[in-house]
Amino acid sequence: MQSKHKLTFILLFVILSFANAKTIQVCADCEVNTIKKGIALAADFDTLLIKKGTYNEFNIRVNKPLTIIGENYPIIDGKDQGEIITVVSDNVTIDGLFIINVGTSYTEDYAAIRVVKSKNFLIQNVVLEKLFFGIYLEKSSYGRVYHNKIIGDAVEEFNSGNGIQLWYSKHIEVEQNIVQHVRDGIYLEFSDDILIKNNSSTNNVRYGLHFMFSNNDIYENNVFENNGSGVAVMFSKEIVMRNNTFRKNWGSASFGMLLKEINDAEITGNTFEENTVGISIEGSNRIKYLNNNFLNNGWALKVRGACYGNTFSANNFLHNSFDVSYNSKLNDNIFKGNYWSKYTGYDLDKDGTGDVPYRPVKLFSYIVNRTPETIVLLRSLFMDIIDFSEKVSPVFTPDKLLDATPLMKQIQ
Repeated sequence: MQSKHKLTFILLFVILSFANAKTIQVCADCEVNTIKKGIALAADFDTLLIKKGTYNEFNIRVNKPLTIIGENYPIIDGKDQGEIITVVSDNVTIDGLFIINVGTSYTEDYAAIRVVKSKNFLIQNVVLEKLFFGIYLEKSSYGRVYHNKIIGDAVEEFNSGNGIQLWYSKHIEVEQNIVQHVRDGIYLEFSDDILIKNNSSTNNVRYGLHFMFSNNDIYENNVFENNGSGVAVMFSKEIVMRNNTFRKNWGSASFGMLLKEINDAEITGNTFEENTVGISIEGSNRIKYLNNNFLNNGWALKVRGACYGNTFSANNFLHNSFDVSYNSKLNDNIFKGNYWSKYTGYDLDKDGTGDVPYRPVKLFSYIVNRTPETIVLLRSLFMDIIDFSEKVSPVFTPDKLLDATPLMKQIQ
C-alpha cells in the first residue's frame, strides 16, 4: 500500500513540475545570452529555446531535468577546448543543435554530447561535425538517440574517436542516425538490451559497428558500407542481426562482419555484398544463419575454427570467388537447403532440390589460405583441375561438409 502511495506522489510531482515549467529564450540580444546561463536560471523541467546564432561555449553541464531545443539549428562551437555538453541528470532532451569543434585529447575522450548515469533521455535531430567522440553514453539507461547526423574528419585510428558510443549502458534505442568518417561508427561495450535500427554507418576508418561483451541486443535494417574493416562482433551472446546490409568493405584484413566468441545468436535476412570476406567466423557456436544473401564477395564465409552447432539454411550464395573456406577437416556445422550459384547438379525428380550434394569448400580455397600468393591462379585451368580432383576424392577439405539438399532456384 505504501509503494502505491509513493508512486502516486511521484506521478503527481512530475505532473505539477511540467505544469509549472516555463520557456527560457537564449540569444545574443536576449537577457539570457549563453546556454550555461540559461541552465543556471532554469528550474526543473523548464525548456531552453536556443535561437539561431553561434554560441562559443564548451563544458556545458546539464544537471537538472530540462528540454533544450535549437531553433533553426543554432551552432555551438567548442573551439577545440574540450567536451561540449555533459548531461548528468535524468529526464533531459536535446533537440535540433549544430555542434562543432570538439577538443581532441590523448588522455580524455572528449565528446560533443556525453550522457553520464542518466535515465529517460532523448538526443535527436542533432548535427555534429569536427568532432572527437560524437554521442557518448556512459552508465546510462532508458534513452533514445534518434535521427542525428554525425560527420567526423578522422584519418587514422590513434587520434580519432567513435561516432556513437555506449559503455555500460542498458535499454537504449539508437535509430535513424547517419555516421561517417569517424573511427568506429557505432561502438558498444558492456551494453545489454540495446536496439540499433535503421542507421547508416559508412566510410569510417575502422568499423561501421563494433561491440564487445554486449548481450541480448538487436541490430536491424542498418547499412554498413565502405568501412575500413567492416563490422566486428565479439564476446557476446543472444544477439539478433537481421535485414542489415554489409557492403564494399574491401582490404587485405577486411570483412563484412567478423564474429568472434559469439554464442546463441540469429543472423537472418542480411545482405553481404562485395566484401573481401562476407562473414569471418571464429569460436562462435549455436548460431542460425537464415535467409541471408552473399553476393560477389571474395569469400562468402571464412570459418577459422572452434565453431560448433551452427546451422546455415535457406541462404543465397551468388557469384562469390569462394563460397566457404575452412581451416580444418573437422565439421560440426549443418548446411542445408541453400542456393549455390556454382552448383552444377541436376534435379531429375523436379522437387526443387538437387539430387547430388554440393561441396562448398574447394581445394583451391584451402591452398589460398595456406599460401595467399596463389590467388593469382584464380579462374585458371589449374584451379579447375585441382578442385575437380578434390571433389572426386576429398583429402584436404572436410569430407562431411556438404549441402545434401541444394536448391535449384535462388530464394527470393
